[in-house]
This record gives sequence, C-alpha cells and structure tokens, in this order.
Amino acid sequence: MSSPPWAGASSDDLYFVLITGANSGVGVGIGERTIDEFLSSRPLSSHLILIPTTRSKAKSRDTVLALRSHLHEVAHTSKELAARSGAAYDPQATIARVHVLSVQVDLCDLRSIRAAADQLVNGKVADPTGVIADVRIPRLDAALFNAGLGGWEGLDWLEFARQFATRGLIQSTTYPSFKKAVVPAAVLDSQKLLGGEKPRSGASPPALAEVFCANTFGHYVLAHELLPALSRANISEAPGRVVWTSSIDAGHEHLDFDDFQASRYMAPYESSKRISDLICLTSDLPSVQEVSAPYFASPAAADKPVKPRFYVSHPGIVCTPMFPLNWFLFFWYWVTMHLSRICGSPWHTVDAYRGATSSGGSSVTRDRRSAPKKTEVEGWGWEGRIEDAEALKRDDAEGALHKSKGRKWDAATLTKEQKAQFEADGRRCWEELERLRVAWEAALAGNRRETGDWFYTMTSSMDGAYKRARSGIKA
Repeated sequence: MSSPPWAGASSDDLYFVLITGANSGVGVGIGERTIDEFLSSRPLSSHLILIPTTRSKAKSRDTVLALRSHLHEVAHTSKELAARSGAAYDPQATIARVHVLSVQVDLCDLRSIRAAADQLVNGKVADPTGVIADVRIPRLDAALFNAGLGGWEGLDWLEFARQFATRGLIQSTTYPSFKKAVVPAAVLDSQKLLGGEKPRSGASPPALAEVFCANTFGHYVLAHELLPALSRANISEAPGRVVWTSSIDAGHEHLDFDDFQASRYMAPYESSKRISDLICLTSDLPSVQEVSAPYFASPAAADKPVKPRFYVSHPGIVCTPMFPLNWFLFFWYWVTMHLSRICGSPWHTVDAYRGATSSGGSSVTRDRRSAPKKTEVEGWGWEGRIEDAEALKRDDAEGALHKSKGRKWDAATLTKEQKAQFEADGRRCWEELERLRVAWEAALAGNRRETGDWFYTMTSSMDGAYKRARSGIKA
C-alpha cells in the first residue's frame, strides 16, 4: 500500500476537513476559503487534507479539479504567501501541502450516508482524478455541513411589493416574506430508503420530508456516524468541530412543532435552518444534554470520550441558483443584491467566496471587503446572554460590524423568557431528531438482521440508551 503524500508529517501538522455539498455555490466558496485561510495561517510544515462531498463521481472530479485550479492560482499569485516564505518561496511547495480528495454521499439517502461515513471511518478515501492513491483518514478536524435544498417554487409578487413599500430594499432582501415554498413538501419514499424492501421490523419508520432530510436530518445522521472520526481520546487533543450552515432568515416563526419537518404548511428551508440554530446553540446546555447524550454516546466511539462541538454559521445573502429563477429574473436578482450592499447592507455578500468568510456570520462592506460578524439569533441574542438595551449602544465594533447594522426591523432585546423558550425549543428539537434517528436506524437494521449485520447490535444499544435518557436514567 502506497503512503499518502503527507506521510512523515506530524499529527499536529495535519488538518482534515470535510465539506458537504461542495460541487457548486457556497460549497465551492467554502472550499476555496478553507484553502486560502489554511495557507495564510498554518505553519509552512502543515498539510491540509480537504474532502469535499458530492452526489456523483463526475461531480467529485469536477469539484476536485476546480479546487486544485484555485490552489494553483493562489500559490502563483499571492504576495502574502510569498512574503511569509521569503525569497526562497516556491509555489510548488505550497501546492504540495494541500491535498483534495472526495467522497460521494446523498443526504436524502440514509444508506448512502452510512456508506460514506463507513468509508471515512473504516475504509479509504478516493481521489477521483487519480493523482493520489486511495488513503485512510485517521480523523476529521472539522465537518462543514453546507449541502441542502431550497424547496421554493417562485415569488409572490404582491407580497414583494407590499414588503418593499413598508420595509424598504435592505430589509426586504435580507428577511424576505415573498418567497413561495412548495407546500406540501415532497416526501421521500420510505421503501426506497430501505433498499426497495418493506420493513421487516414491524411498522414503517416515520416519513421524511425531502428538504428536511437534505438540510437537517441527513447531516444529523452523518455527524453521528462520523463520531469515531470527530471524537478524541483525551482532552489534550483539539476537539472535532461540526459547523452547520444556517440562514440569517431563520426566526422563531419559521418552526412549528406540529409540522416539524415542514411537510404540510411551513416553509421547509427556513424551518430546517431554525432547527439547525436550535440544536447547535443548545447542545451543551444542562437541560438539553440529558436528551442529546445518547446521540454523542456512539458505541463505535466509546474509547473517545471527548465529543465534537457543534457550531452554526451563515453565508449572508449569496446569489446562487438555489432559488428557481429564469435567466432574466436571476440577472435582476443579482443586480438587486449588489444594490442592497451598496446601500449599506452588511449581509449581502452576493458571491460564494465572500459568503464563506467565517463560522459565525459572513458580512461585507460597501467596497466589498468581507469579514466575520456576530449574528443575532431570535431567542438567543448574539451570545446567549441577557443584555440591557444600552449594551447595543456600547458595542465598540464599527461600520458593518456593529451589532445594530443590518438588524431585523422587529428585533428586540433578549429577555429571560425568550431565552428559556429557546432552550425549551432546543430540547424539543433534540427529542424529535433522536426519535427519528432511533426509529430509522432500527428499521434499517431490521431489514438486515438476517445477515448478522453489526448495525443491528449497535442500534439496539443506542435505542436503550435513548430510552434511559428519556426516563431520566444515566446511560
């Protein structure tokens, strides 16, 4: 077996990053930004192993070639990189420190998710271009969850006119109420998800709405399956990070627990992003840990007690083909996004690269300089702290980075009651996601029980742990 190109480097000099949905849009921007920030901040002895995921080998090949092209251009044109290395700067040495591989995964197919995770944890990762021989991945330092679907069908022009007239350009294009969602949402074929077979373990597993599965549940299952790669054996090691891509427009009104998957009447995209906010920001809270504990208690990572940390980010307002517009409307959409930025919006990053600025929130100035910006989340505030009204005025950030810049028109100072409700909603999200995960893992395992699949034993163990946690018994 041939050695990987980073063989000989110390473990501390290796940085393994997984990116989902990296074949276009923000996903490509995240890949490019990850390469650039790695080269500008990491020691010259370090190596980046970047693993973008797509749904096909053809898309993986295109993505790998695009990211390598970006790497080649940066290595040969960046004055900053040349200055870091001094007179002896060699672009080829820089290129040799970044390695792009790929894995295929369909986040609306739970069996595909399990297969991709098994490949990353127990198998070898392929290079679709053939430059690097198949290699093993010893760990993941970060998993950046970007893949998703929109679930929209067009615009409500009357609502657009009403909101524009009452709220103005920037507020209307940042927090639009005129996007028409496909309602009811598409629901995945449960029998197809089970491999074309009827469930052998009794009742059919719960239905899964397509957008909910692509944006939230698929990633939720993937992170759980990747726990052996994301967890650590001791606290001296940097914990793995799971960064979920959310949306600046994901407020309290976008989630209804009576339509949790937004399959009947809620807008599926915004609903799924609200769930991401809730589970990420509440995962470490004591009242939530008792229901989230079974999720992080994978038997496959029992020897690694330090579990990964959840983070949430958003790219600002990026002009991507995710929204269904013809070429004429897309052009004016693009013009309007730039106009909003010129008029002072800090959130209209417009292009994917600027939208990939940070793991918090991406912002941009009028002259297109991008920077990380703390983002207010309804029910959580900026950092989960109760602040008085004067705290907003005392913010020492300037320009686009000031807290008040780009704030939603109806935003209010966080209260104890709102934060308590946010925490309670977070717990309910964890409970429902765990219920779905356990049910689907049992269904998948039940359909393979006759083969003696190890997965059945693992699922039974997790199911018991979940039930004990719900009963208030420590797992």
